[in-house]
Amino acid sequence: MKIQELLATAWQSLIANPKRSLLTVIGIVIGIASVITIISLGNGVEQATLKNLQTTQTGKQSITIDYIPYNPSKPTPGFNQSDIDLLTVQHDIGIDKATLPKEPDNPFQSNVLVNDANQTASLSLVKPTQLAIIAGYQISAQDRQLKNQVAMISRSFAKKCFRTTINALHTALIINGYSYQVIGVISTDNSADIYLPKETYLANQTSTSGNRLKLTFQTGSNVSKQAKKAVKLLQQSGSQRSLGDYYYFDAGALLSGISKVIKGLTYFISAIAGISLFIAGIGVMNMMYISVSERTKEIGIRLAIGATPTLIMWQFLLEAIILTVSGGLIGFALGYGTAVLISLMLPFNAVITLNTFFLAFGVSSSVGLVFGILPAKQAADKNLIDILR
Repeated sequence: MKIQELLATAWQSLIANPKRSLLTVIGIVIGIASVITIISLGNGVEQATLKNLQTTQTGKQSITIDYIPYNPSKPTPGFNQSDIDLLTVQHDIGIDKATLPKEPDNPFQSNVLVNDANQTASLSLVKPTQLAIIAGYQISAQDRQLKNQVAMISRSFAKKCFRTTINALHTALIINGYSYQVIGVISTDNSADIYLPKETYLANQTSTSGNRLKLTFQTGSNVSKQAKKAVKLLQQSGSQRSLGDYYYFDAGALLSGISKVIKGLTYFISAIAGISLFIAGIGVMNMMYISVSERTKEIGIRLAIGATPTLIMWQFLLEAIILTVSGGLIGFALGYGTAVLISLMLPFNAVITLNTFFLAFGVSSSVGLVFGILPAKQAADKNLIDILR
């Protein structure tokens, strides 16, 4: 008997009892749909997270190298054009572009000289918004327009450096060699330690020098490895290597770590949802055992006209596989549709991949094979003499 005939016979046997077949398929549909929904949403979370952390729209990863001077009271910037040429021209380490960003991320870390002591603080460039002042006064539009060297600090930073908020007023903060007078203390401690007028800070920066260098790497580069090479090269040949040190944040390692965590959580939750597939497989096995018992005469007739036990086994095994694969394909479509609907209420889109489809097809086929083999073997082992009796 050809495979086409076996498939046709198996299909006809299943549609002969459509209600039982449908109820058995529903268990597979629910199990596969649950797994596909979770994986699609997990892929969406991963893609959205990595996209937000990447610094370019083309998918290229970037890092920033910060220069921290040993003596922050000196205004000498850590990077200039010679450092850019050193990294991009003299030594080819996979850098696509090196720039000196004039406006840093908000907030950003910086070394600050307070009361002749170095402090690492987070800085934020104040925009035209109101902050809750508890001492002193707000940075005004006039301060921004005239580029006055003024600053506001958080309550926690004031207590840390000056003990009280009143003591902090009218003191000086040295940031990148420029002095800023503290004119106000704010109540919030959630965003940054120090707030500067954006116009003033940018006026103190230049496009040809600065204490932060942004490197964008070529597609396919090992960012972590290349960044370490760049920092090592700067430490050996940087223009201000004797006056400070270079630090960078390994974004590549962060992206890789986040990706692994999200994938791990997705697979863990999918495995829990996959328990329903085991239950559905038991249902398939139970149905096939019932089918074998009800069709004893049919098996005897097939054996009598020349069918071999192997063909009998394959017929019943194919019935189980058809049930589970059909449920898997329906569950795949239902799971993806559910994920898309859920993602409409979330800030990311569900992502389906070809591997996800193969997973649904492979798992559903495996369930049919594993849970259908014993009933199929029982059908194949029936003896024609016993059936005739």
